[in-house]
Amino acid sequence: VQLVESGGGSVQPGGTPRLSCEASGYTSSTYRLAWFRQAPGKEREGVAAFDSLDFRTYADSVKGRFTVSKDTARNTLTLQMDDLKPEDSAMYYCAASTFSPTNGGAWWAPILTEARYNYWGQGTQVTVS
Repeated sequence: VQLVESGGGSVQPGGTPRLSCEASGYTSSTYRLAWFRQAPGKEREGVAAFDSLDFRTYADSVKGRFTVSKDTARNTLTLQMDDLKPEDSAMYYCAASTFSPTNGGAWWAPILTEARYNYWGQGTQVTVS
């Protein structure tokens, strides 16, 4: 699985950038995508994803400001970021999980934890200043 993120950059507080993640190289229709971020000196944290019932799940720090969307036909996950704050500055990563009860792996891990995912993109930097 290859994951390519785009849409990062430098934005002013209150900005509204949109990040995109395009997934390829996966032959099964059963996979899950999510957004994570990592700020300097901090651990990587889950930002947004769709849960097993296809409901959007967000970190508390971004609820009401970020919106995650997906286009299953195009294997794309999008993160619309609104009302950006300096504390949103981070490297944003797209993650994919092919774990399942059939495939094995940590398919049971919470949806916004790293353990749930086995593929990662290179990341796209978002700097808010």
